[in-house]
Amino acid sequence: MYRICQITGKRAMSGNNVSHSNAKTKRVFDVNLREKKFYLAEEDRWITLRVSANGIRTISKKGLSQALKDAKAKGYIQNY
Repeated sequence: MYRICQITGKRAMSGNNVSHSNAKTKRVFDVNLREKKFYLAEEDRWITLRVSANGIRTISKKGLSQALKDAKAKGYIQNY
């Protein structure tokens, strides 16, 4: 499974490690992902999502059902 947030769509970025001598080597900046359970009150069940720290803040701000609706509209999540 890809390391992509199911709410915000964030994914890993690539960049460089830069040493003191300014030599550059490729590296990957991974997303701060967590497997987290949320209670979906409308359907009276728990769902498990793979979300970033920013995704958890988005759910707290908008509410779970609205965040899921937005994520589905943008194509970040197919079913939940």
